[in-house]
Amino acid sequence: MKAKQLFDLSGRVAIITGGSIGLGRQMAEGLAEMGANLVLCARKKERCEQAAEELKQVGVKTLALGCDVKNPEQVRDVVQQTISQFGRIDILINNAGTSWGAPVDEMRLEHWNKVIETNLTGTFLFSQAAGKFMMPQRRGKIINIASVAGMRGAPPEFQAIGYHASKGGVIAFTKDLACKWGVHNIQVNAIAPGWFPTHMSEVVIKRNREAFLKKIPLARFGGDHDLKGAAVFLASDASDFVTGHVLVVDGGQTA
Repeated sequence: MKAKQLFDLSGRVAIITGGSIGLGRQMAEGLAEMGANLVLCARKKERCEQAAEELKQVGVKTLALGCDVKNPEQVRDVVQQTISQFGRIDILINNAGTSWGAPVDEMRLEHWNKVIETNLTGTFLFSQAAGKFMMPQRRGKIINIASVAGMRGAPPEFQAIGYHASKGGVIAFTKDLACKWGVHNIQVNAIAPGWFPTHMSEVVIKRNREAFLKKIPLARFGGDHDLKGAAVFLASDASDFVTGHVLVVDGGQTA
């Protein structure tokens, strides 16, 4: 198979949680540009509808759905609607996420739970639901969006222990699920982004811009296209012998 064919996603079907804005939208665009049909879901359905309409212009089919990834029934409904509309699920990108900033000794349990349930439990619920259809297909690609925050601790000025713990959990979940589902020819990998200006991170980046840039060898933040290649690689046949891997996209921050 030639290299272009390895990366071709024509006719594949991808579910992307939190796919309407930010990093999810960027990865959705990358997959669509390589031919994948898209199912975008998030709590704010109207955002998904707008993104789906725009991405349809690339020439692929799209479906926009509302979903809270913490809700098992809504997760199962998204998967079922995907099967009803497209008849298959080839790719799942678990991208929906949230954070909460508070000192460890002051963090309220409800805020801790919200972060863990969204970032980690949501990843489990969607993987479980999509996997039930991927296993009979004998193929599938699951891409979990972790973070460099899940690979190390942070200085005291950054108080978001729930986020760090959840993303560390996503990394461990990715590696274990890869071991469990390799027998079904399902590749499970993670992407660990560094600092990308998004709706969730832009305030922190503005406050610490120069300090962050000093620790990034490439001396810049992630841009509008820097996750596309990673997502396409892990979603395509080019990564058929890659599983349980964490692909770091951080400009060298953790080097």
